[in-house]
Amino acid sequence: MAAATTFIRWQGVHSGMDIHITHIDTACILLEIGSFRILTDPTLDKGGHLYYHGFGALSRKTGDPALPEPGLPFIDLVLLSHHQHKDNFDKQGKAFTGKVDKVLSTKNAAHDLPGVIGLDNWETYAVDTPKIKGLRITATPAQHRPWWLPEFISGTVIGFVIEYEGQENGVIYISGDTVYFRGINEVAKRFKVDVGIFHVGAVQFRYLTGLGKYTMDSKDLIKSANIINPKKIIPIHHKGWSHFKEREQQLKSALSSNALTCERTIYLRSGNRTYI
Repeated sequence: MAAATTFIRWQGVHSGMDIHITHIDTACILLEIGSFRILTDPTLDKGGHLYYHGFGALSRKTGDPALPEPGLPFIDLVLLSHHQHKDNFDKQGKAFTGKVDKVLSTKNAAHDLPGVIGLDNWETYAVDTPKIKGLRITATPAQHRPWWLPEFISGTVIGFVIEYEGQENGVIYISGDTVYFRGINEVAKRFKVDVGIFHVGAVQFRYLTGLGKYTMDSKDLIKSANIINPKKIIPIHHKGWSHFKEREQQLKSALSSNALTCERTIYLRSGNRTYI
């Protein structure tokens, strides 16, 4: 069976509320749970510019956002996996985030950015909103670097678990920028996952750290998916920058050759509002 595409309308609603995802740019998605709107890792700059990410790492943005700032609706919440790298939080993304009332991110981001609420690993924040009953966001661990590099090189990163009342099939999990590591196993132990959104792309800076990866490649995603066992798998963060070393077609080919990911993967078409 071919992997699911943007045009598939998945059956089975989590809690009586429609859920839609629109991919905007890199790891930036608009996640709509009923009328509640979440924006992740805002990157809204146009392509063509060279960015410095720290410790000698340089890369060029090659794609434009599918929905620039004027096209975004009202945002209730921003989930920012980390603030130190421009491919997850660029100039226009930072400006847009400053207009949003509630932003959840790392403790380091809370220290550096006014108004940001910082979370440690496994810390849960209850979001008080009439739009969703019992909405809770839990920070999950992420390892945004090869195992042999110390964390301060890439900085602290988190993922997110989204829970609310009435979820029949499990939670929504967003990996954040991470490779496969033992924290993925802990996510599987703690949560039943319905929708797994994974940051992939096999980020590398070969002139600095050789073939060491800073995000998952398709092998990491397949391993993570087999451990977490989400009912739906959505890969993001794999195009639009020069530091992505696994191309989209390579990713799709690998995922289509695995029984679990072939059956469960949804490929988002940037700018298209996709029902899940």
